[in-house]
Amino acid sequence: MKTALITGITGQDGSYLAELLLEKGYRVVGIVRRSSTTPYERIAHLMDRVELLSADLLDQTSLVDALDATKPDEVYNLAAQSFVATSWTQPMLTGEFTAIGVTRMLEAVKRTVPKAKFYQASSSEMFGMVQETPQRENTPLYPRSPYGVAKVYGHWITVNYRESFGMFAVSGILFNHESPRRGLEFVTRKVTDAVARIKLGQITELRLGNLDAKRDWGFAGDYVDAMWRMLQQDVPEDFVIGTGHTWTVRQLCEVAFTHVGLDWADFVKVDPKFLRPAEVDLLVADPRKAQDKLGWTPSVDFHALVRMMVDADLARHRATG
Repeated sequence: MKTALITGITGQDGSYLAELLLEKGYRVVGIVRRSSTTPYERIAHLMDRVELLSADLLDQTSLVDALDATKPDEVYNLAAQSFVATSWTQPMLTGEFTAIGVTRMLEAVKRTVPKAKFYQASSSEMFGMVQETPQRENTPLYPRSPYGVAKVYGHWITVNYRESFGMFAVSGILFNHESPRRGLEFVTRKVTDAVARIKLGQITELRLGNLDAKRDWGFAGDYVDAMWRMLQQDVPEDFVIGTGHTWTVRQLCEVAFTHVGLDWADFVKVDPKFLRPAEVDLLVADPRKAQDKLGWTPSVDFHALVRMMVDADLARHRATG
């Protein structure tokens, strides 16, 4: 039985990854931050099958202790301050978690379990003001937010440890991936939750920022499979993971509202306070390397994903009255 250690197990990706690894017969250990509350909603159905350890990406000693106690074969570093908008209001904290935290984790792996395979969650936000379209593994990086800058650091420090110390350390450059478990602050979930509430008569409008921003949206359950496949390779390499198709926020609204028989234009209002200081206008992946080398392709398309999320939010609001 292989042991996998997941930071960020309570997040969207961590919960789907834990499910996948349990299905494959892994012992799954999750790192959680010590807190007076227990935000384990996404993994509530897995609590009797996973082990949880208290540690923190801001605390090197706790990471070393966690790795020493579990001796994992694979380490998935998914924890981060992951909301782009928050990175503008908390840039230093974002850097500590999303950039320097990766170094702490890599250093802990190097010292404790140097033969373990390491996965770093990189992001399409690193491309920012895109230098070519679609974006590939060797597309130049031009981040446009403190979050994107921090992810660039985490990406390159992973490359550095791989090349300097011979570690099996890889980065998955994942484009936007969504699900019913996505946080309500992210635009896809903000839209689908609002559609459900408007349909049920709870609210009357949805305020958004740039409706023309284009993103490559896929299903998070598909993307964690790509993470696992990266660590099953003989040679460590980085991969772009995405669908290769792009959609605007406006099209997201159209699909979501149409699914419940409403016209999006009757309810969506543009609010300047939701505009970014520096906008990322277009992100679209070139996933051919992942298709060729990993045998990975997404199984859920954009329209099915949006409908899945709207249905889940409708069911949730109906259940809670």
